[in-house]
Amino acid sequence: MIMTTNQHIETVPLAPVLARGDQAETCADPSAVMTLLADSAQTDGAFTSYRSTFEPGTAGAPAHFHTRGWELFFVLGGSLQVLLGEEVTLLSPGDFLAVPPNTPHAFRPAPDSAAGADVLCVFTPGMDRFDYLRLLGRVTRGEEPASRLAETSERFDNHYVDSPVWRAVLEASA
Repeated sequence: MIMTTNQHIETVPLAPVLARGDQAETCADPSAVMTLLADSAQTDGAFTSYRSTFEPGTAGAPAHFHTRGWELFFVLGGSLQVLLGEEVTLLSPGDFLAVPPNTPHAFRPAPDSAAGADVLCVFTPGMDRFDYLRLLGRVTRGEEPASRLAETSERFDNHYVDSPVWRAVLEASA
């Protein structure tokens, strides 16, 4: 015999998250503008999201991986060249990519893209990434030493790695 009880479970409703593009905080560096949309604290840890607009011909993100979450990319405009493990692929407008934890990846606007790349990025589960993006901007602008990124790799779950494949791609287009 299976017995059931009618228990009332109290849940706290979550508030919708609305980020207006013209009111969102932006972090700019010489290669990109990051529009901060929703950090983990706003989504009860479900996700973190921001928009990255990369200038044509800029470096993008070096090879790295995350241990605790998926990184999702949706290309809004331009095109994005992406390293996935040992393979390099090109993403075009409308393309979606989900990178699982522990997968080395890197990205930059495609070398032949006159439009650069405009990408919606999402991390799930959420992690507080906005402070990382702010720090990255300060490092890229020369306001803080690059060593600060290594010092915060565990906090922000951003672990840089060497990728001979990505290095070869960058050297070939230099």
